[in-house]
Amino acid sequence: MKLWGWQFTLSRSGPEGAPVDAKESFALSASDLQKLKARAAAERRRHYASRKPPQSRWSHDTLMLLMALTSGTPAILVSLIFLWSGNYTPKVQWTLTVFLVSIWLGYAFAMRSRLVRPLQTIANLLAALREGDFSIRARGARHDDALGDVLIEVNSLSQVLREQRLSALEATALLSRVMAEIEVAVFAFDGEKKVRLANRAAERLLAQPVERLLGREANELGLGDCLTGEETRTIQADFPNGNGKWEVRRSAFREGGAPLQLLVLSNLSRALREEERLAWQRLVRVLSHELNNSLTPIKSIAGSLESLVAKTQPPDDWREDMKRGLNVIATRAAALSRFMESYARLARLPQPKYRSVNINALIQRLVELEKRLTIHGVTNAEVIIQADGDQLEQLLINLLRNAVDAALETAGKVEIHWQKVGGFLEIVVHDEGPGIVNPGNLFVPFFTTKPGGSGIGLVLSRQIAEAHGGSLTLENRRDRQGCEARLRIPL
Repeated sequence: MKLWGWQFTLSRSGPEGAPVDAKESFALSASDLQKLKARAAAERRRHYASRKPPQSRWSHDTLMLLMALTSGTPAILVSLIFLWSGNYTPKVQWTLTVFLVSIWLGYAFAMRSRLVRPLQTIANLLAALREGDFSIRARGARHDDALGDVLIEVNSLSQVLREQRLSALEATALLSRVMAEIEVAVFAFDGEKKVRLANRAAERLLAQPVERLLGREANELGLGDCLTGEETRTIQADFPNGNGKWEVRRSAFREGGAPLQLLVLSNLSRALREEERLAWQRLVRVLSHELNNSLTPIKSIAGSLESLVAKTQPPDDWREDMKRGLNVIATRAAALSRFMESYARLARLPQPKYRSVNINALIQRLVELEKRLTIHGVTNAEVIIQADGDQLEQLLINLLRNAVDAALETAGKVEIHWQKVGGFLEIVVHDEGPGIVNPGNLFVPFFTTKPGGSGIGLVLSRQIAEAHGGSLTLENRRDRQGCEARLRIPL
């Protein structure tokens, strides 16, 4: 059997050593056939790889010299034949012979030199480029000459490589400076989970110089868990020079063709403590403001009532004064109670309970509930998402109520439209009210410009949106007067 250039003779012996027809008693399996094909292909590749291209016995400049000499040989031979067969004196014959042969050889070697020197120049330029020397240039290059075009292109290549190397050096220097100055610990690990790179923050984190870190395994340094699991996550870890919460980011890259893992560790504890401090400051400021607004009049009225009761002979209308004072105290106490209840409600927002919600039906029902103003709704298609219907309804009620309140001030109108944008449901509420006067306080708890407003509607709405993995933004409209509320929730 002949397979892929190989000749196989298949035979088998019978029970007593007699040969048996291979067609009847021997067959190659599919795996054996594939192995034989692979061996044949490997042998062919080795055969072609071992073949060397034919090499000339003469160099390129020698061949060019021989061609130049050959091109002038017929003319020289004819001239010498006529010269030596004519009636000339030996002196003339030898003189002309030496002159013709000298001119012939001189021009042949001159042509060889004219051809070889530019090639040597180009070879020197390319060798300099290979060695990284981009300062050498070829002179005398012209655009109206084929060889000049080659030299010009080589010069241009040298200039481009020089600029690229300068850019690479500058970028590398900048990267090195950034890596050294940032407060984020950066490590690079090879396939054996050994450290190949570490910046100054990594040295400070592990309290060891980079010379002692390079070549050590991740488990030995306490970083083994960071190289497994999700590529981006938050962990609680203790290191020689830091503990608390850390953000772990891991990615892959190649250097010199070898795969490496880049590990970035960011300390979140400081940022979380700063945010916690700011949150406590805002909370204390809001609570102090609301408590003072209620306790100051209560204290003043209580003092007035105490003075009234202490008199031996109170005035005739002291009972009415007592009733009014106690009424003010009760009113302020009730307002303070409502404030604390609103704050507790804001702090106890439950996690969303996801189920199918028909957005078209939900918005249509909410639009019909608003009796003060007709809300125009626009949609392109039926939209059904997975969300907490009760929380989403409360969010949209707050947005529509705020839009209607603003539109009633200027006798404007309110529009709501919704559509799918990428992987999100986008709901936009437009009003033609006076717009946002103080955008910086939109989502500050208990800040309100409405008489009798609680100041938690927008804050609660944004918490609901973020709990669903979405976002809520409010800004002034660009096309006309009014406000635009944009809600985005993942589909």
